Amino acid sequence: MNVLITGGCGFIGSFAAERFHKEGHRVTIIDNLSTGQRSNVNVPHKWYGLHVEDRKCDEIFESVRPDVVLHLAAQVDVAQSIHLPQSDTQANIMGLVNMLECSRRHGVKKFIFASSAAVYGNNEEVPLREETPGDPQSPYGINKQLGEYYCEKWRELYGLQTLVFRFANVYGPRQGIAGEGGVVSIFMQRLLRGEELAIYGDGGQTRDFVYVEDVVDGLYRGAESELTGVYNLSGCRETSLNELVESLKGFSDVSGVRYEASREGDIYRSCLDNAKVKRQLDWVPLYSLDEGLRRTYEWFKAERARQAEARPARAKREFALGGRFKRVRPYAENALAFCAVLALSLNDPGWLAQTLVDFKLVYIILLGVLYGSKQSIISAVLASGLYFFEHLQNGRDWVSLLYDPEVLFMLAIYLFFGLLVGFVSDRHRREAAEMRNDLQAERERYDFLNAVYKDTRLVKDELQRQLVGSKDSIGRIYSIVKKLETLEPEQIVTSSVDVLEHLLESRRISIYSVNGTNFLRLMVKSGGSSFLLPKTIRLSEHPWYAEVIDGKSVRVNRSLESGAPVIAAPIVHDGTVVAIVSVHVTEFERLTLGFENLFKVSVEMISDSLARAFQFVGATRSERYVDDTPVLQETSFNQVLESKTAAKRLHNADFVLLEVKADLGNLKRVADRIAETLRDSDYLGLIRDRLVLLLSNSNSEEAGFVMNRLANKGIETKLMSEEEAYV
Repeated sequence: MNVLITGGCGFIGSFAAERFHKEGHRVTIIDNLSTGQRSNVNVPHKWYGLHVEDRKCDEIFESVRPDVVLHLAAQVDVAQSIHLPQSDTQANIMGLVNMLECSRRHGVKKFIFASSAAVYGNNEEVPLREETPGDPQSPYGINKQLGEYYCEKWRELYGLQTLVFRFANVYGPRQGIAGEGGVVSIFMQRLLRGEELAIYGDGGQTRDFVYVEDVVDGLYRGAESELTGVYNLSGCRETSLNELVESLKGFSDVSGVRYEASREGDIYRSCLDNAKVKRQLDWVPLYSLDEGLRRTYEWFKAERARQAEARPARAKREFALGGRFKRVRPYAENALAFCAVLALSLNDPGWLAQTLVDFKLVYIILLGVLYGSKQSIISAVLASGLYFFEHLQNGRDWVSLLYDPEVLFMLAIYLFFGLLVGFVSDRHRREAAEMRNDLQAERERYDFLNAVYKDTRLVKDELQRQLVGSKDSIGRIYSIVKKLETLEPEQIVTSSVDVLEHLLESRRISIYSVNGTNFLRLMVKSGGSSFLLPKTIRLSEHPWYAEVIDGKSVRVNRSLESGAPVIAAPIVHDGTVVAIVSVHVTEFERLTLGFENLFKVSVEMISDSLARAFQFVGATRSERYVDDTPVLQETSFNQVLESKTAAKRLHNADFVLLEVKADLGNLKRVADRIAETLRDSDYLGLIRDRLVLLLSNSNSEEAGFVMNRLANKGIETKLMSEEEAYV
């Protein structure tokens, strides 16, 4: 089962991911890591760093195709929901609706929503049952109640099976310090630091604490069940904060307790009735408060020790010089550049007066290009001041300079270039920044889509492997087509047995050739020394085979005739039966109509492959055979030899090679005389200018009879080893 957990890197979500993985399910997580940490999840999973309201989540659903969705992602801080209700609504309502819609569109079977005890509000009639009217006191509680309504309507309108759990105050390892129920983790951290505990109120306010592993057990049971609707998931035990402090004193020293003013939006009493979920889900909380607190304390203690070891032995003081220097750098470089221009102006080397370059203007343009309008305006003011000062040094009165058109013109030039270059530079920087932002966004989108593509490809490959490997499937038949994609008849025959063995799950398969006589000759059979078949079958003694040839159709041995295979089918070429494929042994339970159809389709595809091979052989006869003789050219004969070698290796199909001692100048006459004594499954061919006879399904003893017959015809032969053929 594929399980998608939103908020899966968080407190409850990480425990849920571990539980579902432990039960053998595949886990996918959507978490923006606003409160969660990837280190919380220590089991194999796929993580996507998105907000739950992001539209990209639809692409994740398309790739993962989850069966169950656990929607645990939420903004859980009550105080924050009061001060920033928009952000709470964005996460807790828009995120939920997006998840519901993705689940509906992609066929999710079960949607589980994590609601809260906050929907009840300040209700003194505890323990609270699911039927109790809600009166939430904060935007957080309001949005949780609205989320329950959304789940109900998606079930009514679209048939999405939704299950809502109203969590009590969940506590346990990995819990943060924010949100309801975070009081336990806050107390744990203060205990370990030796600080006093802060209680907002008089300490008489109560909570219904439930350990995280009990909650996750309820989530798992809910995912496995057909349950829908709203259920409390709680310990059904009212515990005051003062009682909580007393429980903590049982295993840790408490430095003290400080009471402060109550916080806005906090409820005073909270306890949820869990009778309904106990009855209908067969769930009960297993951890007592003392045991759960002790386990939580031990985890926080171990985590604190781990973090202490991870810190360097000596803490080094860090200064934020980099950031400050980055801000000061433009002013410093401006000052240095101005000092350089000032030095040139006050210490004229002689050539400065002869050059046409105005270094003050260069200074303005350079600073504007490098740092924008702010520095260009400063440089323009400094350059103007320097220009004014130079004229004062030449004995001019400053009042007269204010009326000098040349001076005013130069000051205007400096200011104009300062403003113009600064404006152009700033606009260029803004455009470049926008382009970088767009590029970064596209890169992020590409990385995201690429990750989804890779996940989808993995799923596709896995499904393809399952399709090809599953029993009696189109994928298995597809494997036949792939193995039969050859134009050599011998290779097709050899591959056919191998494919049929895997497809029909039988190691008792044979193929006999039909040559229009009263005899069937064995071409190839399944390997194994215990599977023995006659190399020649007389049709007159086996009418069962004759009926297959005459009927040209599949025949099942329903009468359990002795000596006949379980099922057989003819291979037909040009309306003539050229071979018979038989299954001799299979399990009785497999003798179904589906098995018969599978066998029939497989044999038909073998027939089609052989038909194509025969057409190819006929079309290339002049290239395959020596001129007008039954002798195969060396290349074609080697292909036949390779097929026979493979059949021997896979199916123990023996063959014998005989070297014919003859004058190749009279090749046609010799070949015709040899062909008179050969079977259809035997071959004549050339190997390095030597005439070789290949006897199919024959051993040395049987080859001796052939050698004697040929000797009577005046043709001398000798046995030839396979090594000689390949040397």
